[in-house]
Parts: sequence; structure tokens; C-alpha cells
Amino acid sequence: MADMDGVTDAAGMAAIATALGQAGFALVRAPRMRAVLGAAPLADWDGFAASWDALGMDTYMADGGRYRRRRHAVFSLSEAGAVRKPHQPHYQSRDYNALNGGIARWFDPLTEATATHPAMRAILEHCNALFTGLTPAAVRPRAWHVETHQFRIEAQPGQAGLPTPEGMHRDGVDWVLVLLVRRENVTSGETTIADLNKTPLGSFTLTEPLDAALTDDNRVYHGVTPVTPIDATRPAYRDVLVVTFRRE
Repeated sequence: MADMDGVTDAAGMAAIATALGQAGFALVRAPRMRAVLGAAPLADWDGFAASWDALGMDTYMADGGRYRRRRHAVFSLSEAGAVRKPHQPHYQSRDYNALNGGIARWFDPLTEATATHPAMRAILEHCNALFTGLTPAAVRPRAWHVETHQFRIEAQPGQAGLPTPEGMHRDGVDWVLVLLVRRENVTSGETTIADLNKTPLGSFTLTEPLDAALTDDNRVYHGVTPVTPIDATRPAYRDVLVVTFRRE
């Protein structure tokens, strides 16, 4: 498995790029992500993570579920940096999302404080460098269409939370980052990666804040198992930041 936990700091980004380029996915554990992103952008990580406490309910769930909360924002990323685009809907065709695709889904926007937070800016900057470097020059865009999603998956007694209710899937983009922000009182939530024939390539669980999974969406599927409460008397949820890069 492409697990970056043992890579030295100096070789961090290069090792992630090598693993992602070779396998089509990489698991990067929190110590490596902290080293790559740097101490200064993460100094107010607790404040950044607290913004997941203010997400609106996703009312588009075709399965009738009320277990997913989210916010959404779109950026253009280039060598010049990140520029936030006007608020717009999230759209996936039913080819990529048979459950909830085929319609324009409007979600509450990321707050300005979250969108401009040093942690978010560092995440976008490093993803831009990584994904641009892995994209062949012949098809490398001048600017990426980047979507950022704050997700909270809530689990209730007798009602599991589904991080990927559509099952094993691709997102219809070029590159994907899934960054764990917080796990509170939940079990499971195992990520599985599969090739284009849906043959499993590896499985792992994001357990610590800043654990991350990166995928080449053109080469692999990904999916996450349901989360359930450990203690039925306490709130139970899984918070992640998902960032997708698509050629414009």
C-alpha cells in the first residue's frame, strides 16, 4: 500500500507524488501532512476544524437520509494562486453519481473565514503543486477548476452514517484529496481503493486529524464504509474536507 508514514520530511512531497503517480492513490498519515503543510498554516487548526460545526443539512439525498451536512466553494487555481469563483451549484452526471447525480445541487457556501484560512490556503497550494506536477504537460491546464467540500457524516443509534452512499465511485474529475478533520465517537469508515475493473487495491481507515487519501480519479474508484456510534448517548460524526481538481 502507498502509505507515506515513514517518509522523511525533506522527501515528503516527492514521495507522495511518486506513490500517487505509480499506484493511482496514496495514503498520507497526519505526521507527514503536518510536515508538508507546515506549522504556521496549521497554528489555528482548532479554529479551522470548528467551522465544521456550522454546516447545513444536505437535503438532496435521494435515499431520504438526513445524515450528511456540508458546505461548498469553487476556486480557480493557477500559478498565480487561488481565486474564488462566484457561488455555483455542484453538479455530477449520473454516470458518476447514480444516487444523487443529474441535478444542480446548491449548498451553503464556505464562509469567507474558512475559505481564506491559512490551513485552507496551504492545502490548496500544495495540492496545486502536486497535481500540476503529475499532469502531463500536453494536457496540463493553465488553471484548474477546484471544488472544496466540507462534509460532516452523522451517525445515530440504529442509523449508520454513509460517507459514500453512492458506493464505490469516481467523482468525474482528475484528482481528489480527502482530508480527515475530526472523528468523534464513531467506528468503521474504512476507505477502499479499486482499479477500473473494481478490483480492490487497498483499504485503510483515516483515524487522526490530517490523515489524508489522494486519488487519481481517472485510474481508481474509492468508497468508504458506513460509520456507527461507539457510545449511543453521545454525538457521533466524521468530518472531512474533500478537494477535487478538474481541468477547465
